[in-house]
Amino acid sequence: MSLTKDIESLLPHRKPFLFVDEIVSADEKGSVCEHTFTPDEFFFKGHFPQYPVVPGVILVETMAQCGGAALSYQKTFAEGSLFFLATVDKVKFRNQVRPGDKVRVEVTNLRVSPKMIKQAGKAYVGETLCAEAEWMCLVGAAN
Repeated sequence: MSLTKDIESLLPHRKPFLFVDEIVSADEKGSVCEHTFTPDEFFFKGHFPQYPVVPGVILVETMAQCGGAALSYQKTFAEGSLFFLATVDKVKFRNQVRPGDKVRVEVTNLRVSPKMIKQAGKAYVGETLCAEAEWMCLVGAAN
């Protein structure tokens, strides 16, 4: 069951740099989102042509987008708020994500305030943990 697939109403990101397909669950503690990396993603042409793998930085971005989309869905911040990555910590890449893989991102809200978000996330393909990280975003407005 999905809470929403209307991610473009929640994040300013657009294809080819939108990495959330749907929000599966969300509450004050955290969220679960999903994204399928299709074979036509822009980065697969160069990373790596003979053995395409989702870049680690894209997995971190995917986790952060999932956390931001879920908070937007819950109307935690004013409409139109933007989230700017400020720090990324404790990053570990544990398994490769390949074309066609559906990634499930589980995000934990560590601290949410009007101007700052601190979250932790884990990205899975099936039951296999592929990446994990903590990040902080500053909350701003587009003006």
